[in-house]
Amino acid sequence: MLRALEDPALKGEGRAAERRRAVRQIADEIFDFEETARRAMAQHWRTLTEAQRKEFVELFSDLLERTYTSKIELYGGERIRYLAERIEGDFATVPTQLITKKGTEVPIDYRMLRQGDRWRIYDVSIEGVSLVANFRTQFNTVIRTSSYDDLVRRLRSRSEEARP
Repeated sequence: MLRALEDPALKGEGRAAERRRAVRQIADEIFDFEETARRAMAQHWRTLTEAQRKEFVELFSDLLERTYTSKIELYGGERIRYLAERIEGDFATVPTQLITKKGTEVPIDYRMLRQGDRWRIYDVSIEGVSLVANFRTQFNTVIRTSSYDDLVRRLRSRSEEARP
């Protein structure tokens, strides 16, 4: 992903859409959006039909893309230090540090799941704050105070607002 962000052919204002496509393609390969969505929905996942699950994964991955692509695009050559890896069966945690240009170390843990011969990310924890746990809290609040359908309406609305 960093190579795509540093690629001179993808830099510049006129290349933003192409750069986002390249980042999204890489994200699709290394992230397991379905697993992330399942964990973010927690107990509510079991009540969804297969069609609802598919729609939710699409809406959720779109939300993640829009939310985090803008942050990823702010990358300006900071260093990333891979510290170690902890593997327990089909699960792994890869702790890293983002070293800012001012020397600040930002801890980022990638939680991964083995799928066949590949490892895919299902959660990212930045300074101890889990992406999955954060969304789980938000989604649970909406579902409990309103409904699953309201959550989907909100996600769909945000997706439509973001389209050019």
